[in-house]
Amino acid sequence: MESTADKRPPVWIGHVFMPVVDVKASAAFMRKLGMREIFEAEDIAILELRGGTHLLLRPTPDHIAPDTVAPFDLMVDDLESSREWFESLELTPSVIKEDSFHQSFTIRDPSGYAIIVNSSHVSNNPV
Repeated sequence: MESTADKRPPVWIGHVFMPVVDVKASAAFMRKLGMREIFEAEDIAILELRGGTHLLLRPTPDHIAPDTVAPFDLMVDDLESSREWFESLELTPSVIKEDSFHQSFTIRDPSGYAIIVNSSHVSNNPV
């Protein structure tokens, strides 16, 4: 009988934290990107990404300078169609740039963060 052992890596990122100016506005923005709402209140929003990672949004009294790079980046299967989709949602994505590992563009969330959206470079192994 063939083994059905789970071949995915045994660990993954559980939670990513991002301080924001307005929890509700940032949560609405993340849902627009396709994240799934898990919980939302005045002082916290929890959104789920592919793979089960949770993004926690909490309010901060600190000023967030425009174009501060977000504390995470996103990865999508089809960068060009994702950019077109975000553009249709009036999220004003930047032009696509290329570096040594990815093609990418940025979008700005309501707090002013620049969120980098990368092309996928997931391996052919189970993830």
